[in-house]
Amino acid sequence: MSTISGKVWHFGDNIDTDLIIAARYLNTSDPKELAKHVMEDADPEFVNKVKAGDIIVAGENFGCGSSREHAPIALKAAGVSAVVAKSFARIFYRNAFNMGLPIFELSQTDTIKEGDTISISMESGEVKNGATVYKFTPIPPFMQELLACGGLMNYAKAEMKK
Repeated sequence: MSTISGKVWHFGDNIDTDLIIAARYLNTSDPKELAKHVMEDADPEFVNKVKAGDIIVAGENFGCGSSREHAPIALKAAGVSAVVAKSFARIFYRNAFNMGLPIFELSQTDTIKEGDTISISMESGEVKNGATVYKFTPIPPFMQELLACGGLMNYAKAEMKK
């Protein structure tokens, strides 16, 4: 998982967890059911347009709002391979890693447009958009381990087998 590439879906600032997965769908934690409604209040057609491997690029404070784990679960289950944003709400940041959803902080998200195809390298700490290369905020080593295992539960299971 050292490189992630995909088509960009662009969203603005303050995309809260209720826009990612509305509270009316929280009667389940089934990832497939949540995926059917991901981002529906931000873009009602998103679920029909997003394809496995696509990447969300957003502005400031992505994932603000409630502390529900359902938000990164829904994104991941819908096929979103990563989220790149200027900043993340603290609880979403941790929930994303716990659920195995790669997220990257990058200040220049305004220059990445919807429909672009970008490549993200965790090893080099870069996002490439055509010939343009951006450096993102490094991901702490432990968080990289969580992603490599597919999330906190898988990490814990692997640790117990050691």
